[in-house]
Amino acid sequence: MRTSYQEEDVKLLLKDITGLVEPQPTEEREKLIQLGRHYCEMLPIEYVPSAKYMEVYEEALESYAEPVARAIGKLADKVIAAKGKEVVLVSLARAGIPIGILLKRYIRFKYQVEVEHYSISIIRGRGIDKNAMNYLLERYDKSQLLFVDGWIGKGAILNELKKDLQEFEGVSADIAVVADPANVTELCGTHEDILIPSSCLNCTVSGLISRTFLRDDIIGEKDFHGAVYYGELADSDLSYEFIHAIEQQFVLESEEQLGEKDSSQDHDQQTERTGHGVDEVRAIAAEYGIDDINLVKPGIGETTRVLLRRVPWKVLIDEKYKDSKELAHIVRLAKEKNVPVEYHPLKYYRTCGIIKKLADA
Repeated sequence: MRTSYQEEDVKLLLKDITGLVEPQPTEEREKLIQLGRHYCEMLPIEYVPSAKYMEVYEEALESYAEPVARAIGKLADKVIAAKGKEVVLVSLARAGIPIGILLKRYIRFKYQVEVEHYSISIIRGRGIDKNAMNYLLERYDKSQLLFVDGWIGKGAILNELKKDLQEFEGVSADIAVVADPANVTELCGTHEDILIPSSCLNCTVSGLISRTFLRDDIIGEKDFHGAVYYGELADSDLSYEFIHAIEQQFVLESEEQLGEKDSSQDHDQQTERTGHGVDEVRAIAAEYGIDDINLVKPGIGETTRVLLRRVPWKVLIDEKYKDSKELAHIVRLAKEKNVPVEYHPLKYYRTCGIIKKLADA
């Protein structure tokens, strides 16, 4: 699979389907999705965001590189403690890829070892790429594999992993993420709903590849899941700018220092968290008359993705973060797309995007 990432950073187990699929406008895709067409059978039109939005992205990167780097460091320590130095990182394309690269680089930075990093596709409702899994299991022991993603919204992909991996006995369904506001895994850098700046953009921060694609007229029985390479956007590619911005903030901290920072930053909110984020998602769905919780997209990363490639009905922002710089890109995107923003008390998340059924909108 072509990509602007270097092979030493990641090997993409994907089929290059560039030129084989005509991308569709957001509104057209949304109608088809809500009529029952699976999102993985279509691709969105990728575009370079407005100059105003890019200003907000650059500010976000400057402001949040340090907390993201700290979360990556904490996650890397947990990964090594859990899996050892022979771990093989398997990032979930595409949001997991930059995180996998950063984890690989932090492990090299702190532990002086080179771990392998691959990326494969998993699609909610369609499953993990079995051909990619077999490729990995022919080369590595099942105990070495560790899945990596950017964040957990409500846990749908984690549930998909648990279901799909039942046929790959001995492969752990653990998933390493930077942020887990849903409170479903300890293998995370933080339980806070922090801004991971790569969530603000599409292919231009993900090695110029599309989200993954699966349709049997293009993806054969023995093929990996597919993706498109957007070479025409090379001049706008910020994939390595993002990696380098976070990497420059890597520091070696003792467990004691990390513990002090965690307790000062996470303690207040973590003491409130006794359930799981999906409970709040169900409550939001009930409050707004949404009968499918897949239309409720909680957390900074998920809300951003809804604004970038779906047709959102409204965005909720926790009242405590009304003027937060961390959510400036969401407010900017909502304004550009005429999506109303409501200020609403939230327990697990700072923001939440809601997709209204088009029949009701």
